[in-house]
Amino acid sequence: MAAQCVTKVELTISCNNLLDKDVGSKSDPLCVLLHNTSGQQWYEVDRTERVKNSLNPKFAKRFLIDYYFELVQKFKFGIYDIDNKTIDLSDDDFLGEFECTLGQIVSSKTLTRPLMFKNGKPAGKGSITITAEEVKDNRVVLFEIEARKLENKDFFGKSDPFLEFHKQTSEGNWVMVHRTEVIKNNLNPVWKPFKIPLNSLCYSDMDKTIKVECYDYDNDGSHDLIGSFLTTMSKLKEASRSSPAEFECVNEKKRQKKKSYKNSGVVSVKHCEIIVECTFLDYIMGGCQLNFTVGIDFTGSNGDPRSPDSLHFISPNGVNEYLTAIWSVGMVIQDYDADKMFPAFGFGAQIPPSFQVSHEFPLNFNPSNPFCAGIQGIIDAYRACLPQIKLYGPTNFSPIINHVAKLAGAAAQQQTASQYFVLLIITDGVITDLDATRSAIVNAAKLPMSIIIVGVGGADFSAMEFLDGDNGSLRSPTGEPAIRDIVQFVPFRQFQSAPKEALSQCVLAEVPQQVVNYFSTYKLQPPKNPAAK
Repeated sequence: MAAQCVTKVELTISCNNLLDKDVGSKSDPLCVLLHNTSGQQWYEVDRTERVKNSLNPKFAKRFLIDYYFELVQKFKFGIYDIDNKTIDLSDDDFLGEFECTLGQIVSSKTLTRPLMFKNGKPAGKGSITITAEEVKDNRVVLFEIEARKLENKDFFGKSDPFLEFHKQTSEGNWVMVHRTEVIKNNLNPVWKPFKIPLNSLCYSDMDKTIKVECYDYDNDGSHDLIGSFLTTMSKLKEASRSSPAEFECVNEKKRQKKKSYKNSGVVSVKHCEIIVECTFLDYIMGGCQLNFTVGIDFTGSNGDPRSPDSLHFISPNGVNEYLTAIWSVGMVIQDYDADKMFPAFGFGAQIPPSFQVSHEFPLNFNPSNPFCAGIQGIIDAYRACLPQIKLYGPTNFSPIINHVAKLAGAAAQQQTASQYFVLLIITDGVITDLDATRSAIVNAAKLPMSIIIVGVGGADFSAMEFLDGDNGSLRSPTGEPAIRDIVQFVPFRQFQSAPKEALSQCVLAEVPQQVVNYFSTYKLQPPKNPAAK
């Protein structure tokens, strides 16, 4: 029997006394969370934001983890000094790590431990503190906030303000729960709308004190406090666009020094609304179907399928990296598709009868019905088409992304949360039609669709990583940003010696959140809303 997830646990991370690896400034730390499923290899689950110039970072991003009572869940927290934009951490300075089980964390509630190097020696005086909280409430608070007449803290130019929200623990300590973006050079900032889970903000207690601090951002990490105020959710939720809730931003040190001091500006809450956010399971249990499509790379760089050196060569025991990736991802996703009929396409090959190059041909050569029965049907169609085609090129992704986007677009027109599309592309090389692919992804981000790319073979895939725009960096050639992060890219070689479920866990990890993000952005409730039962 599969283990039952007992509850969700939210982990908050902070560090102290980290090693300073930067010359002329302080380290820019980030925490990466790794999970060990079967005693062999570690896999990345998630990572926090990078905190610039800080040896004592408090990370705003939290790790949300399913807690299984009957499993030993091993986790490792790695701290890195990030000095470049690549996803790969091997070229960043390692500041230490800590390994433990989730059981140890939840039974302690707050755990502080020294950071260690990989050789078992202490990483200087560095330590990590992990706090766990059970997540029981799926209510979320939506905020729209601006400020005016903030005090200028900068000698040249104006302050660069940002807000931090803090809640108070039962011991009386303040814990940061949210940090807004920095608005550069502006004493009357308008922050982007944001949301904070009600439980994270105030333990779901409407009268619990919330502290809001306004800072002037400094590159060296020594942010200046402009001012702060205390409030409660009861007061905040009275805010409306016609009657904002206004709070004087007060700097206590200044008030004590100056008799005439009034405030350091006013923070205006224009909108504050509590909504219930549906979960991934709400959508699935409500009848949402995940439609799975596979795209397979048949370009010449794969090598002649008859040669044992080819990535398309099927070994005597009936496998290659393409087949393993299809099985791994497909076996998980097929459970969420009622008819288990999956379209499967190839690209980059010359196909019969005319041997024109095609970048979206059905593996079964039937354009009017490209569906395969089950994952086994995809495998059978793949094996049958290999001897009939000629591997060619180039490596164009956009036709197959646009093909699935058309179907997702038709589903989106129904304005229901009943269909979501997952495209798995398996490729051996770097994309040729990069600009067209970027445009296709930016378009697909507006649709009920996610894209998983698995890179097989030994190619250098660093050029692919920017498609996996976790920080909202992906833009079309015209500069239009992707409104959601919908691409997950992984090199297959990371999983060669791993248990077979590891690849699917990694590539599918972001899909539930992507599904929820899409439907909640467009305010679509589950088809049969379980909450309404």
